[in-house]
Amino acid sequence: MAALSDSTGVAAVDAAVIWSIAAVAVAGGAALIWRGVRAARRLASKVEDFVDDWQGVEARPGVPERPGVMVRLDQIEAQVSHIQHELTPNSGSSLRDAVDRVDRRTRTMADDGT
Repeated sequence: MAALSDSTGVAAVDAAVIWSIAAVAVAGGAALIWRGVRAARRLASKVEDFVDDWQGVEARPGVPERPGVMVRLDQIEAQVSHIQHELTPNSGSSLRDAVDRVDRRTRTMADDGT
């Protein structure tokens, strides 16, 4: 195996090799920086989307308002409360009360008919 020497003996070739190596190193560094910047921009975009979803987005021309997570949770809690009201016996106005009345009437009619 032949050993590589530090120089070719021709100053112009040595300078061209050094400048070529430097150019490749700078280009490689620039490519790494570009990839890092691009990844950071993608991450920032995803974080921005998450924040928009969390806080909600105001209506703008052609795009309806999108409520945030807390507003949507409040709406869900109100719906669950209404459903719970209908499924629990109360003052007689719930669905559960109506089912119980129908059950009592049906039982009474069945008992009288036998």
